[in-house]
Amino acid sequence: MPLPLVLLLSLPGCLSIQGPESVRGLEGGSVTVRCDYKPRWATYRKWWCRGAYWELCRTLVQTTGSQVEVKGDRVSIGDNQSHHFLTVTMEKVRQDDTDTYWCGISKSGPDLGAPIRVTIEPEGTLLTTLASMLSRRTTNGRAGVSSVSYSRNRYILLVFVKVPILLILVGVVLWLKGLSNDSLST
Repeated sequence: MPLPLVLLLSLPGCLSIQGPESVRGLEGGSVTVRCDYKPRWATYRKWWCRGAYWELCRTLVQTTGSQVEVKGDRVSIGDNQSHHFLTVTMEKVRQDDTDTYWCGISKSGPDLGAPIRVTIEPEGTLLTTLASMLSRRTTNGRAGVSSVSYSRNRYILLVFVKVPILLILVGVVLWLKGLSNDSLST
């Protein structure tokens, strides 16, 4: 199997845990983030931490390895093990909550994690009005802002990675077929 084809087939779900690239929230409101993980990690502990660097990230809340929701200071985490996603809700958010956060899985060896940029907008701006309208729309328990960002990332992956690789593979196959037809006619 050619290497590009292997890459194409391995791209979907290549990471063990995935979340939106970024989410936005309104000051004083709440932000909900959904991170999906592969089924093999269902009974492992999940966590939410804050910090731009993995090594310096401070854990804010962690599950017990079950589906029981765990609450911390203005943060809660729940694990839907049957559908393989965790949900983190940050409440009464402030502008100084703007930072990089990580949703992760505790395991032996290095943990698994996905970075998420959380931005909290001050009330009263045009952007906060738009964010408020988006966050009211929910899909399967996900905040609309998170879903839009997550869907956009998947679309970008499709358009800028998978489609070009597929077109290259088709071009190579047609080129090779043309070479074999030319060699047969000579």
